[in-house]
Amino acid sequence: MITLEDFKKVDLAVGEILSAEKVPDTDKLLKLSVNMGEEQPRQIISGIALYFPEPEKLVGKKCMFVANLEPRTIRGLESNGMILAVSNDEGKFSLLEPNAEIPAGTRAK
Repeated sequence: MITLEDFKKVDLAVGEILSAEKVPDTDKLLKLSVNMGEEQPRQIISGIALYFPEPEKLVGKKCMFVANLEPRTIRGLESNGMILAVSNDEGKFSLLEPNAEIPAGTRAK
């Protein structure tokens, strides 16, 4: 369990995926370029490639991201956030997507 104060530290933001491509020599990783309403897009490395055999179909999707994680290097690539998704034991998978009318950069309150 975490406290409400701990949860308030998480910066949840709407991001629009600008590009998506497989990370070479990996089965699970995608490199995403994401507009979070900031000056520059963010690079996010995510282990969701098995669910998106055609990663280019992610382009234009708006999804929810954790925006304030410490940067992490994965396979030599810096990741600056985390895409939010859910899955279950039966293999069902879904990205968390806001209503299409919500603009990139919108923060959860």
